[in-house]
Amino acid sequence: MSHYSPLSCLARSLPHHPPLFPGSPPLVTFLIALWAGLPHFLLCGHRLTRPQRSAIILKIRSLQLRAKAREYSGGAIGLRVSILASGSSGNIPLLETERTRLLVDAGLGKRETLARLAAVEKTVERLDGILITHEHTDHCNGLPQMLGLWKAPLYVTEPTLDAMQCILPETFGKRLRGVETIHAGQHFAVGDIDVHAFAIPHDAADPIAFTFRTNGAKLAIVTDLGYMPALAKVHLRGADCLVLESNHDLDMLKVGPYPWVVKQRILSRTGHLSNHAVSEYLSDPDGFDAMARYLVLAHLSEENNNPFTAEISAQEALSRRPAECAFRGELLVASQHVPLQPLEL
Repeated sequence: MSHYSPLSCLARSLPHHPPLFPGSPPLVTFLIALWAGLPHFLLCGHRLTRPQRSAIILKIRSLQLRAKAREYSGGAIGLRVSILASGSSGNIPLLETERTRLLVDAGLGKRETLARLAAVEKTVERLDGILITHEHTDHCNGLPQMLGLWKAPLYVTEPTLDAMQCILPETFGKRLRGVETIHAGQHFAVGDIDVHAFAIPHDAADPIAFTFRTNGAKLAIVTDLGYMPALAKVHLRGADCLVLESNHDLDMLKVGPYPWVVKQRILSRTGHLSNHAVSEYLSDPDGFDAMARYLVLAHLSEENNNPFTAEISAQEALSRRPAECAFRGELLVASQHVPLQPLEL
């Protein structure tokens, strides 16, 4: 009698499945869909555990991105954006130019961060800075390990630094090599990247979001905000890549497992953006200018959202825009468990 592992059974069973996402191999897309929340599949008598599924997806995603990584290595970098993780369990985008490398937040530990870098064919020998948006653990939990690994300067507001010193272990303070105190409204440079910090409404000590400009490209990263202020909309205009929170589906949240007090927090004006709020922003030509080459939905809740619901909501909103200001870029969804394909600007 032949014996097969769950992975071998999975691989043998999937060639007959059509691609779930156009242009992607059937095996990869099926695994991504499986992780995104479809029912568990019994394969050759084995039920894959959540860690097994995550490990399988990460490994295959690495293979899928290998060709893309080779493409990027051949030419000069304008601005490259690699969203290694995005969600309530950890956030960590990597920004690169020819001269400068930055992390925005540090929500994953050392081992998982290095695994995500390997999945997108990256070896980071040095960092020029780590920028922190706010002190919630999904944005700073891995910071002591990142500082120990790369010994990079930290860019953070003073209230956020004080808050992190209260919640992070003592190793955080011991590994600080340099702190650049910043504030909302400030423009500053890290290497050849010009950074602008601006205030956002969230239940943290001093939450901020960032825009980045270099080599003629603009990137905006804005997550963890209860609503979209008019000033934030202004800062996002002209972005070539917009990474925007689409945290929860209102109906899923209302009937979901969270205690009511947590639901109230998420729904408040200092909570998180819903798919509906994002839809209203994207459909409004006076708010979203639709100039982005890449629109990335980020910070999706695993309990109260899923990639398909968020993407369909955004697509519907974009379809309501007038023809003369239609969005012609690429709509992407960042994942908690699988790195997004590096984006070249």
